[in-house]
Amino acid sequence: MPRNPARIGPYQCGVGQPLLWIAGPCVLEDFSAALQIAETLQRIAAAIQIQLVFKASFDKANRTSVNAFRGPGLERGLQMLADVRTKTGLPITTDIHESSQAAPAGEVVDLIQIPAFLARQTDLLAAAARTGKPVHVKKGQFMAPGDMRHVITKLGEGGCEDVLLCERGTFFGYGRLVSDMRSIPMMQALGCPVVFDATHSVQEPGGLGDKTGGNRAMVEPLARAAMALGADGLFTETHPEPDKSPSDGPNMIPLGEIEAVMRRLLKIRAAALS
Repeated sequence: MPRNPARIGPYQCGVGQPLLWIAGPCVLEDFSAALQIAETLQRIAAAIQIQLVFKASFDKANRTSVNAFRGPGLERGLQMLADVRTKTGLPITTDIHESSQAAPAGEVVDLIQIPAFLARQTDLLAAAARTGKPVHVKKGQFMAPGDMRHVITKLGEGGCEDVLLCERGTFFGYGRLVSDMRSIPMMQALGCPVVFDATHSVQEPGGLGDKTGGNRAMVEPLARAAMALGADGLFTETHPEPDKSPSDGPNMIPLGEIEAVMRRLLKIRAAALS
């Protein structure tokens, strides 16, 4: 059985615990940019007294176009994340797309993330479990909440006891996602803490022709609903200038606005759990 609360680096996430905030840019661009965002988020987290895990991807392997920016790659990207961790002391997470990436990522990060498109991949889940690190699995856009029980079983077979499940939207026809907020308590009923991914939930896959669109104006309304339901964690991507980000800019919260958003969300969660 998975642990609840789950242990994520120095934190605990789940029953009776404060909100876990996973935040950062979609993709690593360069070290100075990553460090700037991490240090800003760290200051915000200290000010609002929240548990923060810094997130960034070393490779966006599922971009719409073959010409899209993917990131610095495994070796350089993991080194950048390790350096951010050293400079800030923050726990780190990143996503893996292939089984061979699990072991090297596990040597650097505190939490391994499995993308939604790959949530059913048995070999990938097994490799993630073998690292001994907590694993955060995003529910596939095509999966029912109850089907995530099989993900928990696969990870448990590999010895992983610290599992986070994530709601990030469900396909609604072509190029649109909807968030079924029932999935939060339904996945919590499986025994794991549940994270709500507020920024990917507003994606419009392929909405800009050769890249993904989105509607960042809907991020906070959906996050408010998740907080009212008592989500255990919140995932948000951010950037100083989202419209200049090489990946997922349309659904990112501007870095300069994210503290105010988080303060409002924390008030809702506190009221809901009081």
